[in-house]
Amino acid sequence: MQKQSILDDSERREFIVSYARLRRQTSDIIDPEKFKAIKETIVSAIELGRYGRDKHGNSLLLRNINTALILSREVGLESNTLVAILLYNIVAEGVKSVEDVEKEYGADVATLITRLIKTESLYSRNTTVKSDNFRKLFLSFAEDARVIMILIADCLCLMRMINTHPDNDYRVSIASEASYLYAPLAHRLGLYKIKSELEDLSLKYTNREVYDMIASNLNQTKAKRDKYIASFIAPIKKMLEEEGFRFEIKGRTKSISSIYNKMKKQKVEFKDIYDLFAIRIILDTPLEKEKSDCWRVFTLITAMYTPNPSRMRDWLTIPKSNGYESLHITVLGPESRWVEVQIRTVRMNEIAEQGLAAHWRYKGVRSESGLDDWLNSMREVLESSDEKATLDIIKDFSKDNYDKEVFVFSPKGDLYKLGRGATVLDFAYLIHTGLGNRCVGAKVNERNQPIKYQLKSGDTVEILTSSQQTPKQDWLKIAVLPRTRSKIRQSLKEAENREAEFGKEMLMRRFKNRKIEPEESLMTKLIKKLGFKVATMFYSALSQGRIDVNDAIDKYVEIQKEETEGLAVQRPAEEYVQQSHIAADGEDILVIDESLKDIDYKLARCCNPIYGDEVFGFITSQGGIKIHKKECPNAPDLRKRYGYRIVKARWSGKSGTQYAAVLRIVGHDDIGIVTNITSIISKEAGVTMRNISIESNDGLFQGHLTVMVSDTYVLESLIKKIRTVKGVKSVERAADLQ
Repeated sequence: MQKQSILDDSERREFIVSYARLRRQTSDIIDPEKFKAIKETIVSAIELGRYGRDKHGNSLLLRNINTALILSREVGLESNTLVAILLYNIVAEGVKSVEDVEKEYGADVATLITRLIKTESLYSRNTTVKSDNFRKLFLSFAEDARVIMILIADCLCLMRMINTHPDNDYRVSIASEASYLYAPLAHRLGLYKIKSELEDLSLKYTNREVYDMIASNLNQTKAKRDKYIASFIAPIKKMLEEEGFRFEIKGRTKSISSIYNKMKKQKVEFKDIYDLFAIRIILDTPLEKEKSDCWRVFTLITAMYTPNPSRMRDWLTIPKSNGYESLHITVLGPESRWVEVQIRTVRMNEIAEQGLAAHWRYKGVRSESGLDDWLNSMREVLESSDEKATLDIIKDFSKDNYDKEVFVFSPKGDLYKLGRGATVLDFAYLIHTGLGNRCVGAKVNERNQPIKYQLKSGDTVEILTSSQQTPKQDWLKIAVLPRTRSKIRQSLKEAENREAEFGKEMLMRRFKNRKIEPEESLMTKLIKKLGFKVATMFYSALSQGRIDVNDAIDKYVEIQKEETEGLAVQRPAEEYVQQSHIAADGEDILVIDESLKDIDYKLARCCNPIYGDEVFGFITSQGGIKIHKKECPNAPDLRKRYGYRIVKARWSGKSGTQYAAVLRIVGHDDIGIVTNITSIISKEAGVTMRNISIESNDGLFQGHLTVMVSDTYVLESLIKKIRTVKGVKSVERAADLQ
């Protein structure tokens, strides 16, 4: 029974095939003894029941083996990465410790597993783009490029696995995530084959009707398309053979998602899309002759077929940041149809298929500067802890901006790469933050240009500076790159903090001169009374002279006087409660200071106490008593700053009235779940519902229910019953009344 839960019959057959393929494919990089040890460890974990399925029913064993197979076949990563994938769940489930793995397989494997576990722990917390966890998740990516590649491969593996998954909402959720995040990341790393499959599967799960329509049309036109490709290729093949080239020619149909994007962009139907395929010419030529041979083939083809100059792409002269090199031309073929032709070498094709991983192998290093630059810039933006900057960088992924780059030169001839639309200001900050902060313009091709001037490929740029220049708020509208905006915000913040520090020092000196010892609580009231939301803005206004220091102190003295007069009754708590004998509403009894009953009080809204909660009393500046829960979020601050105004309090006797309590409920957005919850409340004796508010998002709902109860015992009983409702994930008592 346990084995059945790990792999069913079809999964077992797939696992046997995948395992054999992985073993063959990695025989030259993973030692047989090491592979055998990994197998024995996995078998041991299965026997212990620690290698089952995830919460959605997907087999973890099959998912890990297929993820390793994808990386081995499509990316070609080294052995440590593959070993880390196979052992990840072993460590995550506690079968082996990280120390055990380090001892048996080395520090690199152990480190990679640790990073994967850290990333997964962040990812599993329902991470959203705006959350701090999302920023941490991306920083985990930036620690090691292999983590990104593993997660991309795992996403593709999962997308293949869920083709027949019964939960359509789950499939749509995974597909949206793949399209939004992992496909752009795969593109960024040059994993075009994986990127195309992720986008195709995403379209399949989110818009099945369109996917099936395009797939059906492609199948119906396949024979005709193959015939056309053969007629187009034949004269090229003959010509290249006569020229003595060693080569391979492939005809490739474009992906379903790219065809759909063309239909949307051009606002046409499938039958009106003509460039459904591309021809790829792969030359087998020595490294030193690669570029010259590619250009020779380019010349021969454009002599045979008329080219479209506006659709030529030269990634030979300046490769993409992910290492991609190729010549792309679009020519007019037979029947007046445009055909895209890609010209590259065997080495270039492997890099195009396997991305930066192949580039590392050819370069003979673990990291490539293009990827390092990208990871460093991503890390810099994310570490700014700026939510807007985080959203900017994600927007850059999803907008597909990563291919659209501008290359400019410094006066010394150094080449720099920026995103399309980058300005002089972006370039200044790219070189150095200090240079950006002092930038007043630039000489572009020997002509003076303002900081908002948009750079073009081939420009020679010399930044002009002034010692009087400082960053301005409107620079955020001029900057195009998220990295630049992040640096500008940081510089503006630092300048504001310096001003605020100066203003605060000036105010404190004046206080001292007038022999006034400022209180923090009164300063907070002063700042709010003068219309400032935060203290730094107030102190900056003092520094800039927008507020007179003496006027601010006079206002402070007024507030201090009002506070003192308002607390004229402020005596020790013991003395105060002896004179307060006013009956409270209702029949419930509150004993204050262990001796007195029937004291006039109000229940604090910040924590909303009810009969049965552990409570304390707080004497307000107006002379009344507010009752707070002992675990009230404001309790520590009240005790620290106003300990002399705290009085003991406890409930006594029997509760004779009802109190408002708010429940926060989170659950699956299933039909009837709200009805089931309200039904339980209506049947519960001594409980009435006063208010309900529900929000639904991504298959989950979050509700706030305000109920009237007599005491904590009734409330806890109600919470336990609501937790039994199918689909409810959590029920907890909220502090504030809605």
